[in-house]
Amino acid sequence: MLAPRQPEPSHRPLVAVAAATLATAAGIGWLLQRAWKPSGDTNHRAAQALGAGAAILCVSVALDSALEHYRGEFEDRVMFVGPTMALLGIGAATYIAFRPERANHPLPKLALFTVGATGLIGLGFHAYNILKRPGELDALNLFYGAPAGAPAALTLAGLYGVIAGEMVSGRDYVRTRLPRHTAALIAFSLVGTVAEAGFLHFRGAFQDPAMYAPVTIPPLAALSIGAAALNPRAISLAEPLLKATAVLGIAGPMFHAYGIHRNMGGWRNWSQMILQGPPLPAPPAFLGIAAAGLGILPLLREAQE
Repeated sequence: MLAPRQPEPSHRPLVAVAAATLATAAGIGWLLQRAWKPSGDTNHRAAQALGAGAAILCVSVALDSALEHYRGEFEDRVMFVGPTMALLGIGAATYIAFRPERANHPLPKLALFTVGATGLIGLGFHAYNILKRPGELDALNLFYGAPAGAPAALTLAGLYGVIAGEMVSGRDYVRTRLPRHTAALIAFSLVGTVAEAGFLHFRGAFQDPAMYAPVTIPPLAALSIGAAALNPRAISLAEPLLKATAVLGIAGPMFHAYGIHRNMGGWRNWSQMILQGPPLPAPPAFLGIAAAGLGILPLLREAQE
């Protein structure tokens, strides 16, 4: 006797997640439009972009670390620190995005410096989590242990916030060396995020062609903004690639939502699949880094004229 055919999973939750993602993207776009009001001062615009990028990074970290640490049942109380510091970073970075003239104020700079330092400490905790397991640095522990590079996003957000303060400090090196150094940091940020995404997509066997997008477009953007720090001709190439990376950061959660839909049980088993399936909050990290990079390009152009 044939077993009864299982019903096809409903697409309604997938549509709901896609609608929520688009609504969130529209909200972020509105906030960025408010933050990037046209201004004759490119330093203020760069500070706004860095603040907005740091805020988006912290939103990604807050949601992602909360889910991952919840999956780990918050076994250690120190696991509450990551989401808490990310929330602090969201507040401080958003303040800089909307009040760039006060980006050099000691309070937001101290808050973001603390957030960045917490990220460095988090790297140590995650390394310890991997190394204490049987087999230490074997592939299984790297795949399923604490994500080795995830806390670095907090460090990047902290650095963006501190640099935003320097952008409006009025110091001489702001229009000469700082834009190039910041562009190099953006390139490094993209390379690190690509490595993390590539590692996890390799774990997923690149079973969907779309999984190659985060390991192709952002590396090109990293190369282009790195080249733009040395040669202004590369700026015209860096801009569309950074915009494409930003779009990837918006589209990523929708692809991840579809990945959850394809898993056993799909969205009918959402309480488990959100923890076990592709991480919904991770891709917007690309959006945050790209937003910061786009704000630096005008300064690079001025510095090399």
